[in-house]
Amino acid sequence: MTTIHERAAAAAGRAEETRAADETPAPTYTPAPLQDPGIPEPGPNGPEQVPVWVAWSRVMGEVRGINKGDWYGRPGERGSYQFRGVDSALNSFGPACRLHGVLVLPVHVETAYRDVKTSGGKPSRECTVTVTYRIIGPTGDSIEVQSAGESMDSADKGTAKALSTSLRSLLFLGGLVPTNDTDPDATNVERGEAPVRSAVQYLDEITHPQTSAGRLRQIHYELKQSGQLGVLLTNEVGDEERAGDMVVRIGKERAAGGAQ
Repeated sequence: MTTIHERAAAAAGRAEETRAADETPAPTYTPAPLQDPGIPEPGPNGPEQVPVWVAWSRVMGEVRGINKGDWYGRPGERGSYQFRGVDSALNSFGPACRLHGVLVLPVHVETAYRDVKTSGGKPSRECTVTVTYRIIGPTGDSIEVQSAGESMDSADKGTAKALSTSLRSLLFLGGLVPTNDTDPDATNVERGEAPVRSAVQYLDEITHPQTSAGRLRQIHYELKQSGQLGVLLTNEVGDEERAGDMVVRIGKERAAGGAQ
């Protein structure tokens, strides 16, 4: 059986490269050869100058379906499956966007990280991103949309994988590309009880200068859910401060530019 970590690596379109020496090697990731989607290049006069929503609808008209060509594992191997990687999405949407003069640019990224373990007990890092994309049309007008992505990684590629899945989701969902995947309502998974993280285990993350505002809000919510907002923690100057108050204070300081 593949682990969550392995499936996240495959979903981002990359095989896991770093594994402990005593672990069984992961199934190989086999990308499908990229085929020419048959979308022409813009003519000498460039794309037609139309509003962005018209240009994007024309992009959608060019990309009507993307086959599952990438394999995680080998066909017939237990735990193997086919999927559409981010490269397959870009291979189709890239030429379509160029033809109709459309740009898709990330303009804001919010990240959240937490330490987790794989089903085999291996330490890993979970990354969740919320990305705001600006879709710009040939006349310069634009629309903004958001897409989320997540990944697990034991090395330093978690953020890149999460960003890849976010972009892939944007293109497939925003482009209304049929995936022929199992409907979410067709399965039901009962969530098990997760161990409660103590307030002191959040301290390094709360005070770390790179912790995003989105993650601070999430930490405040988690502390509230576990009834730990009033737990006393030692803050940056050595004083005791309630965990919930510390999260709120640091979030306000960073929003105001008062903390580095």
